[in-house]
Amino acid sequence: MAEDLSGQAPGGKRTVLTEVLPLQTPFVVQLFPIYACNFRCNYCIFQLPNKERGFISDKVVMDFDLYKKFIDEFALFPDKIKVLRFVGIGEPLLHPRIADMVAYAVDKQVAHSVEMLTNGSLLTPIMSNALIDAGLSRLVVSLQGVSARKYKEICGVDVQFDRLRANLQYFFLHKSDSTHMYCKVVDTALDGDSDNRRFHSLFGGICDSLAIEHTVPIHSGVEYGDVIKHTGEQLTQFGLPVSEVKVCPQPFFHMQINPDGKVVPCYSFEYPNIMGDCNTQTVQDIWSGERFNAFRRTMLDGKLGACAICKECSIITYRMFPEDMIGEADAERLKKVYG
Repeated sequence: MAEDLSGQAPGGKRTVLTEVLPLQTPFVVQLFPIYACNFRCNYCIFQLPNKERGFISDKVVMDFDLYKKFIDEFALFPDKIKVLRFVGIGEPLLHPRIADMVAYAVDKQVAHSVEMLTNGSLLTPIMSNALIDAGLSRLVVSLQGVSARKYKEICGVDVQFDRLRANLQYFFLHKSDSTHMYCKVVDTALDGDSDNRRFHSLFGGICDSLAIEHTVPIHSGVEYGDVIKHTGEQLTQFGLPVSEVKVCPQPFFHMQINPDGKVVPCYSFEYPNIMGDCNTQTVQDIWSGERFNAFRRTMLDGKLGACAICKECSIITYRMFPEDMIGEADAERLKKVYG
């Protein structure tokens, strides 16, 4: 049976960030291959009308040549990236060349782990075979319930639930031992203990690990009052106690590349804070550049409200880990490093 990671960091043991800063190579690079989704989940920005989605109101697909350019550049960093993750505001499997993108990154050996977060609805046997052959290290499947009825309620779409589960089982049975499969579901998609047990019963035998995560308020504009359960305000997405964060750690170990090649320091939504552009700059110049360092200094000064996205950010509250925290003493030390 799968290991239950509820209440834990799903990626395993984390490095204490302040012990390794500054980083010449980012730990985590998130790639948004496409702005598009086939679901309209009631806790997600895609349930809003186009005009209320800010900069992701239009469908944007990452150009494959641009992708190869910056992957080639990542190979020139002094160390491997720990995690290269295909994720996004949308569904990565909608990109027409997603398997080629995975294969290219794996072939270039730019990361210790090449991962993908998907809703699983497009994970047909053909797609599974392509991702497995490409060498995907880790597949994270975000489930939205344990029945077709719940999917309709949460996502606003009709899903053949038995087929969805069968497709996930196909991936699990055909993947290699080196590929980890993690299935998670949000608590708001489960109705009580019976659904909790059903989740473990249905998916515990067809993945390596699983978890029930908490729905947390991430997107401004989305009304969470009727969505979040009572525990959502006291716990992080991963079931850990919420802690006060004075220095956002994201820009010190993480960078995100959007479909248009723009680089932002975190998992940003409505108001992107652009650190650079992969179309005209190298990822090394962006990561070590003055614009990124100036943003880091702003964070070290505790100025979380210095830009629009930080002012409205709830990720800093609901998606943080204790190992990532930067205290006042370390902040003062690091100001000289990034000065």
